[in-house]
Amino acid sequence: MFEGFNLSVVDTGEATLRVRYGGNGPPVLLLHGHPQTHVMWHRIAPLLARYFTVVAADLRGYGQSGKPATTPDHMPYSKRVMALDQVALMRYFGFEKFSVIGHDRGGRCAYRMALDHPERVNKLAVMDIIPTGEAFLRMNMEFALGYWHWFFLAQPYDLPERMINANPENYYFRKGRERFAPEALADYLEAVQNPDTVHAMCEDYRAGVTIDTQLDKADRGKRKITCPSLVLWSLQGELEKWYDVLDIWRIWAEDVRGHGIDCGHYLAEEAPEETYAALKAFLST
Repeated sequence: MFEGFNLSVVDTGEATLRVRYGGNGPPVLLLHGHPQTHVMWHRIAPLLARYFTVVAADLRGYGQSGKPATTPDHMPYSKRVMALDQVALMRYFGFEKFSVIGHDRGGRCAYRMALDHPERVNKLAVMDIIPTGEAFLRMNMEFALGYWHWFFLAQPYDLPERMINANPENYYFRKGRERFAPEALADYLEAVQNPDTVHAMCEDYRAGVTIDTQLDKADRGKRKITCPSLVLWSLQGELEKWYDVLDIWRIWAEDVRGHGIDCGHYLAEEAPEETYAALKAFLST
């Protein structure tokens, strides 16, 4: 797994990040989703590394990255601050400008980075999301039932933490574990055994319903992502049923293309060949 990659821990100033890096060529940053780690990219990163310098990091609070103290406004776990970590990480490796690919929560960090730091992002790819503010703007009963965990994890401290920590393995990846490589699943499950990680992930969702949504509301209709953007999503998931995904992203980005892939939510692990082909073609254009 990750043959030819280096594994390190980088201090970005406010957080330490576990990171794997390898390959040669233009730099590409890979960001994972909840409740995973950078290991979710193990089927994609080695393929991309044939043509690009690939950096894959655990987001702050996740995996083996640092878990900075939070504040009442949840700002330390906002996607704005998470994006700053990743900009600092890429600068550490000598990259002032790079492309970024994000799945799930990592996609939210990625599009916030493209909005806040347009001078840094060459290309943006997001996987199986619409912007956070759009999701709440369009919220209905189907969304609330389908994405119930958004509202559970965002409950005030420490209700969700206590409930999850009573049996983390019964909460995370309750079904469908066969979708993941054993080594990857072991990394995810090891991370959620740490109560500090569970707390940080809850803070991520508390930030989502507060500061992240506020930032999206402030930007909607006023700022757009200017770099070329690719959107991929699951044809077996909720986004395909509920939304015209590309139409929504065109509210937020000037140059958008993309399509659905016939798999579940975990595109990079369930359909790595199709996902890689789409990413490689986009990054190489």
